[in-house]
Amino acid sequence: MNRFRIFSMLLLLVLAISVKAQISGVVIDAQSGDTILYPSASYKDHQVAVSGNAYGEYTIARHNGWKLVFSAVGYKSKTIVVNANTPSKLDVKLSPDTRMLSEFVVKKKRNRYSRKDNPAVELMRRVIAAKKRTNLQNHDYYQYTKYQKLTTALNDISGADIDSGFVGKHKWMLDQVEMCPYNNNLILPLIVDETVSQHIFRKNPRTEKDIIQGENSQGISQLIQTGDIITVATKDVFTDVDIYDDQVRLLQYPFTSPIGKDAIAFYRYYIQDTVYVDRDLCYHLEFMPNNQQDFGFRGELYILADSTLHVKKCNLSIPKRSDVNFVDNLQIKQEYTRLPNGEWALSVDDMIVEMSLMKFLTKAVVIRTTRLTDYAFDELPKVLFKGKAKEKREANALMRDENFWNQYRSVELTKSESSMDAFIHRLEQIKGFKYIIFGAKALIENFVETGDENHPSKFDIGPINTIISKNFIDGYRTRISGQSTANLNKHWFFSGYYARGWHSKKNYYKGEVTYSFNKKDYLPREFPKRTLTLTSTYDIMSPSDKFVHTDKDNVFTAFKWTKVDKMMFYNRQQLQFEYEQEWGLKTTLGIKAEENEAAGMLAFNPLNSGTDFVVPDNVKAGDLLHNGKIRTTELSLQFQLAPGRTYINTKQRRLPINLDAPVFTLGHTLGLKNFLGGDYNYNFTEAAIYKRFWMKSWGKIDVYLKAGAQWNKVPYPLLIMPAANLSYIVEDETFNLINNMEFLNDRYASLDASWDLNGKIFNRIPLLKKLKWREYIGVKCLWGNLTDKNNPLLAQNAGDGVLMAFPEGCYVMDPKRPYVEWIAGIHNIFKILHVEYVHRCNYTYLPTSKRNGIRFMLRLTF
Repeated sequence: MNRFRIFSMLLLLVLAISVKAQISGVVIDAQSGDTILYPSASYKDHQVAVSGNAYGEYTIARHNGWKLVFSAVGYKSKTIVVNANTPSKLDVKLSPDTRMLSEFVVKKKRNRYSRKDNPAVELMRRVIAAKKRTNLQNHDYYQYTKYQKLTTALNDISGADIDSGFVGKHKWMLDQVEMCPYNNNLILPLIVDETVSQHIFRKNPRTEKDIIQGENSQGISQLIQTGDIITVATKDVFTDVDIYDDQVRLLQYPFTSPIGKDAIAFYRYYIQDTVYVDRDLCYHLEFMPNNQQDFGFRGELYILADSTLHVKKCNLSIPKRSDVNFVDNLQIKQEYTRLPNGEWALSVDDMIVEMSLMKFLTKAVVIRTTRLTDYAFDELPKVLFKGKAKEKREANALMRDENFWNQYRSVELTKSESSMDAFIHRLEQIKGFKYIIFGAKALIENFVETGDENHPSKFDIGPINTIISKNFIDGYRTRISGQSTANLNKHWFFSGYYARGWHSKKNYYKGEVTYSFNKKDYLPREFPKRTLTLTSTYDIMSPSDKFVHTDKDNVFTAFKWTKVDKMMFYNRQQLQFEYEQEWGLKTTLGIKAEENEAAGMLAFNPLNSGTDFVVPDNVKAGDLLHNGKIRTTELSLQFQLAPGRTYINTKQRRLPINLDAPVFTLGHTLGLKNFLGGDYNYNFTEAAIYKRFWMKSWGKIDVYLKAGAQWNKVPYPLLIMPAANLSYIVEDETFNLINNMEFLNDRYASLDASWDLNGKIFNRIPLLKKLKWREYIGVKCLWGNLTDKNNPLLAQNAGDGVLMAFPEGCYVMDPKRPYVEWIAGIHNIFKILHVEYVHRCNYTYLPTSKRNGIRFMLRLTF
């Protein structure tokens, strides 16, 4: 132990000496807060000077007693006398000098920048035009090998952390602390993920695929069974950047490429010089967005001064004033290499992102290291292009040995990255750590595991947020739930719950058995889903509960803006087969037998029964009113096409993380009379389309279009009711101010359009600009029609044996007058809160209507 302490002290002493031997920092524009490109730091009257980089960073030797001068073209110089009190990390602000050359004044003054007769703009027009000539996709075939390493670490480990913080209390962690070469900070790597893939391209028929040959993930993500969320989300947020695309998807937003077709209008360019880069003569340009709060890049390009006009090298960053959440610093460095055939191709693609969720929380850094090698243009076998999936994974990709990684690992692991398993093992030995992980899992995953580090959980208890809830019939309701995992069996999965309504004294249950045709890592819903599921359920619900994506007894959605007293018991047996293709097509085939019993203010009274449902005067919440039953048997078939969509798996459900791809859905349900007790024949068809439209710097528009028809004469429980959301929590694809079963139709069409302007307007209002709030507007429309054959209010249908009387509060829409509600919202409040004001525009004369409301949700976005 004494030797270890001595070693630790020596290590800290060496670090301290190395830091004090030099001065480093960032040079910043005093007015805008942006870093200054290529500043100069020099000692007056001494032959010691250095040049900063494109991000304003500099490092110079310390000389106490000397005068250190900071300067940059277009700025007033600043002199600092270095002494013992001068900090080793010294950030300097320079003020613009309006007396400098007009070229540099133009850079600072927006109204004086001109694209007309600007040599930098003319050069960039030629560069953009040359893209088609240098595109590797001009070849019939091409391929390359890509190695990528993604490291997530705690950033900016300070001396205080080492002395008295968490690291200081566990000195062995010093072995995991290392210097990051990208930002010169001490970091603590926590997750390292490696991937080796082969990218292949065929021109005719046009096909492009990634074949994943090896994957390896280590770190704290392995402590959480659904830790793949971290890896999948990180890869989706920090995607590969190809500046030869017109739009670059990064941080789940499209950024205009500096050499994209719209770049001339979006960016300002300045030619700095002609320089040699690895013996190649290049034009050196700098660029920045016209409005530096827009989502765009700032940086420099090195363009080959030859007929190709290809990019040789580029450095990209995000302006300090950009409205990106959580990102303190982002840098991308790319290099292109000349291939043996004389063409140029990307070979180095490195990214570093420094992040902080909140100022008082620990900072993080994500380092993505990518190398592209072995470019070839030979004809490729057709079998490699088989199938429509854009990504294929070799069967043994997760089981590659060290020889494989030694062959393909283009960038060696650091000492800390290579010892990740040992670090995690020692982390697990910390006293009380298992309780921290236990609590984190319950909070993050909403489930509690029953295993331990030596015996992985075979059965998880949860969801936690459904343990207690409340509804009109049951009063308070308690529930205990659970599900088995792949640690019990890779193919067979079991789940279910038991619930008790304390006022109704009713017992409820759900039992589910799933067989997965492909092996799963943890849960049966993992993509691609290929399952056969048998479910038996007895429970109570409101008719509108089927439109809510969360559990109907989620404690957070139990708070309603209206009284929900129309409910029904359901006894359901269902067999369902789901099959997903890797390229995005999902087929769902099911058969369901269900008995429904009306409860509360709901009644199933056929028109020919001669009786009307009358609510007793003394009825109150929890009273069980036996108001009739119906029984249905259904066959259903649905197709959903979502090409390019990626998912993350939680223990509760699967969530799409990439919403850029369109989604097409088509389904049909066939009701069977006299089969398994079914009372009715009917046919219901429904189709839906979802599409996201990016509006460049004006944010994004999400559009949902749906339409459906109930073709047969049916009682009202089988008609089409609006997707009503009765809680205060925002739910996608639902109406905020339509009451439970307020409109009943047998034809419908709906539009749900929302526009997130991403702060485009608020950023131009001084106070709101500082708050970084973002505006949000939307409209929801419902067109509905009830044909005469299904309208129980018409005299011609009096005494009909199929139709039922509508319950109180259910109405027929005017087919010439669609329902409309609009939304005005603000999100990014405290970077996490989304609040909407909703207004109902028509049908306000109905007693069930409510004209205005407030809805909210928690949402993190960049």
